[in-house]
Amino acid sequence: MQKRNGLGPFVVLTFIYFIVGFLTTVNGQFQGPLKIAFLSHADELRNTLTTLISFFFFLGYLLNSSLGGKWINQHGYKITLLRALCVMVAGLLTYSLSSWVVVHYGDAHLTIMGDQVPYGYFIFLLGSFLMGTSAALLQVVINPYVAAYDLPGTQPVQRMNIVCAINSFGTTIAPFFVTGIIFAGVALDSVTADQLMIPFLLIALCIVITTIVTSRLSLPDIEGTRAEGDEKLERSVWSFRHLTLGVVAIFFYVGTEVSIGVNVNLHAMELIDAGHGLSFFGKDHLILWGLDLGIPALLATLYWGGFMVGRMTFSFFDSISPRKLLAATTIIATAQIIVAMITNNLWILVSVGLCHSVMWSCIFTLSIKGLKKYTSKASGVFMMGVFGGAVFPVLQGAFADAVGSWQWTWSIALVCELVMLSYALWGCRIKDAECMD
Repeated sequence: MQKRNGLGPFVVLTFIYFIVGFLTTVNGQFQGPLKIAFLSHADELRNTLTTLISFFFFLGYLLNSSLGGKWINQHGYKITLLRALCVMVAGLLTYSLSSWVVVHYGDAHLTIMGDQVPYGYFIFLLGSFLMGTSAALLQVVINPYVAAYDLPGTQPVQRMNIVCAINSFGTTIAPFFVTGIIFAGVALDSVTADQLMIPFLLIALCIVITTIVTSRLSLPDIEGTRAEGDEKLERSVWSFRHLTLGVVAIFFYVGTEVSIGVNVNLHAMELIDAGHGLSFFGKDHLILWGLDLGIPALLATLYWGGFMVGRMTFSFFDSISPRKLLAATTIIATAQIIVAMITNNLWILVSVGLCHSVMWSCIFTLSIKGLKKYTSKASGVFMMGVFGGAVFPVLQGAFADAVGSWQWTWSIALVCELVMLSYALWGCRIKDAECMD
């Protein structure tokens, strides 16, 4: 592995990771607005159809993450990174197309169980799938690169926490961006599809510029993290027990992370409609930078903000054990979810973000430990577990439709925490025979 690496490549990948976090949360935050703009004639399956937006986003991880590992082995990190950014541009353009179809062909729809669903909704799902694919490919590149990049004075889990902290900054400002910029403070029940076109075109332009700039920058390869040339790997990455169980752990982690992040605003809207108090220091809205941020968006902002605070804090610790940190945070998160569910208190629920902030870096670091030339392929396999972000929000939406309330659906998140705790206590242990010399 190269020594004395410069800061430049690390900064470039950190910025792109910011984009991934920002657009991932923007995608999730469109559940509420699209529920109004696209699914106003849906009653029976409204929550289920709404959460399918996240399902298709994370379906891209399941189907295309392994492709990223293959591209890295064949073409290197930089080419794979540029291809992923191009897929992101395609996804954003598809988003704009979906709103154009609804605006100009709003009467064209498909009837599902009596619900009228416009064709533009299905085009948006395609865009969501492309965005998920691009995010998966980008993370397949960035995660192993950052973990292996020998930046003086840092440890792998510390570098992961640094880039994840910047990623969380993107997720934190995304709800504000959706509420305050894209919809310019318009109430959710007044959102229209034509408000989506131009913002997504502008974001696509920004990604095009980022792609051009990145193509001109030097991004040195990391030796020892991928198969070289025509080199064949002697064994399957699935033969490494701690990696396989790590994929299971990340499946449940992303499931609970995304469920809270994208469904807490739907739960908040339900409580507000029912007349339950959700005021913030006695106010139903918070004014930020002259814009009116409603309680649903504020809850999401606080949740993702907890990620940013937690990751920034732990990025200063260079000797912390990822195994002990994962065990401690899952225990605390479990207690928080139980209290929040019993009391139906969403302010307690979003505080789980502080605990969730370090779980990704801990699980990834533990999963790829000792894999060396298997690392890039293992990263692609690992990212398949992110599909949990597709499964659990939809399960929770269907659960909410079945019982008529969101309150007890957070028991799904509780199960996810317990699975991660078991990985920290037993699953991450490496057998001597699995270590790479």
